[in-house]
Amino acid sequence: MATIPVTRRHDLTDAQWAAPAPLLPRGKKPGRPPKWSKRQLIDGIRWRVRVGSPWRDVPECYGPWQTIYGLFRRWQRSGVWQRIVTGLQTRADAAGLIGWDVSVDSTIARAHQHAAGARTQPERQKEPPGGVDDEPADHALGRSRGG
Repeated sequence: MATIPVTRRHDLTDAQWAAPAPLLPRGKKPGRPPKWSKRQLIDGIRWRVRVGSPWRDVPECYGPWQTIYGLFRRWQRSGVWQRIVTGLQTRADAAGLIGWDVSVDSTIARAHQHAAGARTQPERQKEPPGGVDDEPADHALGRSRGG
């Protein structure tokens, strides 16, 4: 396995990279090899998600922000992120590292008044916001009626 220097304190180490690496898509495209490794791009995605900054502010050591965003959205639409999480959870569960305790309470989390401004014509949106799993039609803002 090729190693790269860890450029930031929160980048994946070689040992951490070994866990998700086999779960990543293996697409080999003909032509010029990519300039940026999947590991660098994924570290860029992780940096952006952890920090919460705009995509344009991802440090250049991870690659161009357009490339990082493109990989993130492509994998979101095709369900790759969901398969990676499911695969990692399956391995951790088999090793006994996950406790599946569930805590339920009846508190109310109210939405802010400005959260009610959803699109009236969502079909006109250029690209759907989510991945492969669509939000159920009966999910909406408002008070829960139980169930």
